[in-house]
Amino acid sequence: MSEATLELAQQLIATRSVTPVDGGCLEVIGARLERAGFQLERIDAGGVSNLWARRGSAAPLFCFAGHTDVVPTGPLAQWHSDPFQPVIRDGMLYGRGAADMKSSLAAFVTASERFVAATPEHAGSIAFLLTSDEEGDAVDGTVRVVQALASRGERIDYCVVGEPTAVTTLGDMIKNGRRGSLSGRLTVHGVQGHIAYPHLARNPIHDFGPALAELAATVWDEGNEYFPPTSWQVSNIHGGTGASNVIPGSLDVMFNFRFSTASTPESLKARLVEVLERHGVEHDIAWTLGGKPFLTPRGTLVEAASAAVREVTGLETELSTTGGTSDGRFIADICSQVIEIGPCNATIHKLNECVAVADIEPLSYIYQGLLERLLGGGATA
Repeated sequence: MSEATLELAQQLIATRSVTPVDGGCLEVIGARLERAGFQLERIDAGGVSNLWARRGSAAPLFCFAGHTDVVPTGPLAQWHSDPFQPVIRDGMLYGRGAADMKSSLAAFVTASERFVAATPEHAGSIAFLLTSDEEGDAVDGTVRVVQALASRGERIDYCVVGEPTAVTTLGDMIKNGRRGSLSGRLTVHGVQGHIAYPHLARNPIHDFGPALAELAATVWDEGNEYFPPTSWQVSNIHGGTGASNVIPGSLDVMFNFRFSTASTPESLKARLVEVLERHGVEHDIAWTLGGKPFLTPRGTLVEAASAAVREVTGLETELSTTGGTSDGRFIADICSQVIEIGPCNATIHKLNECVAVADIEPLSYIYQGLLERLLGGGATA
């Protein structure tokens, strides 16, 4: 195998792109894609850089999706080398974004270049959906591109997101869905008073206690073949003035649901409120839906991905929906088949982030294998 993907990954790592700054990564990638026959369209918004690149106009449309932005480095003194100067040590490529996800971006590009060179009259179309706003607020990134595509009736048939998904070995796991995230900020209202005169006050902590116990013990759903059961967790709780002789007038609670396709945001909200009301908890809740769950069952894309992994690595990949959210949650609005395949995730967001050099070119060949299986049949009308 050549080192074309490694060289491009190093070039991208050396481009400082701390979220939401792209730093020029899209120009580097765009120039390569343009030479391969892609039409480029910038859909920038709110200071965020977004690229939609497409080669061809026929269906099916296969899309590579990812992000050029990286998380902040953390303490530079604790890095063994400059995080924006890619370094190879002991078979590992070090640098911020090495695993999340500049190696994947490089592999997208080189896989597409080889495929187009070998099959210039391929079936369907190839697209890239890239943003610099995935690690941050994710408000003006992928979601804006999806909105633009939806407004003109442009849908995606297959999408591969380059998030790092492997656990210990390249190809051992791919994500065929992600849980949704629903957060709430609960304010429990009481009556402040002197702790020696509780009959003249109402303690919101005491009011909420029984409801908290029930909520923590509630089985929200049983999950399904692909998802674990929905979980509910309190992340922050605060009440009181700091004085030991004052009953607080309110209690603030922050909580989160990580939920499967077995539940809906509406059903979870209704069940939680029912518990509060049954316990007589006077309250207000501000809700934030961070993302809906999405799922791609076994079918065309999953089978093609499993076969591509098997051909390159010899592994039978595992399907999983574990972990946090990704931009796949937005793309699922215009694409019924979305999966994530990428390098090992052991060092993502950590100091001294790295990826195995030996995994970089094989990842590109996995992506090329997907293109060959889904678009390799020659041009269609």
